[in-house]
Amino acid sequence: MARQPLLEPWLIAADHALRALTTRPQASRPNPGAPLQAELSPAERREAAALMRVNHAGEVAAQALYHGQALAARSRQTQALLLRSASEESDHLAWCEERLAELGARPSLLNPVWYAGSFAIGALAAVFGDRASLGFVAETERQVEGHLDSHLGRLPPADVRSRAILQAMREDEAQHAAHARQAGAARLPSLVRALMRRTARVMTGTAYWI
Repeated sequence: MARQPLLEPWLIAADHALRALTTRPQASRPNPGAPLQAELSPAERREAAALMRVNHAGEVAAQALYHGQALAARSRQTQALLLRSASEESDHLAWCEERLAELGARPSLLNPVWYAGSFAIGALAAVFGDRASLGFVAETERQVEGHLDSHLGRLPPADVRSRAILQAMREDEAQHAAHARQAGAARLPSLVRALMRRTARVMTGTAYWI
C-alpha cells in the first residue's frame, strides 16, 4: 500500500498516453470551423491536409509535454495549471483530427514517437523546478504562435474551416503563455530556446509528409 502514491501518477500518465494515441479525442468546446463552408480544389485539399497533419502532430506533442511536466511538477498549483492547459489542448487535438477526416487525410504515422519524445522532454523540463517548467511552457507557446501564424499564411485562402480552427488555437496558446508567465515562468537560456526551435522544425517537417 505504501507504494501506491508513487505508482499512481505513472498509471495516470499511461492512461493519458493511451487516450491521446488510441482513442478519438472529444472536444469540450464546439469546433470553430464547423459553421463555415470551404470548397477546395484537389491541390488545395492536399496542402490543407498536410498542414493540418502537422498541427495535429503538434497537439499530440503538446498533450505529452503537459502530461510529462505535470507528472514531475513540484506544486499542486503548477500541476493544476499544466493539466488545465492540457485539457484545452485536447480540444485542439479533436478539432484538427476532425478537419483531417473532412479532408480525407490521416494523422502522422509517427504520432507515438512525437508523444514519447515530448513526454520525456516535458518531464525533464519539470525536473529543474516549476519556474523552469513554466518557462518551457511560455517559450513553447510563443514558438507555437509563430508556427500557427506561418500556417495561417500558407493555408489556401478558400479553406476558411481550417483557418478558423488555427485562429482559435492561436488565441488559446497565447493565453497559456500568459498564464505561465503570470505564475512565475523563468526565461530560458538562448541555447535552450534554439534547441527547442530545431526540434520543432524536425517534427513539423517530417509530419508534413509522414
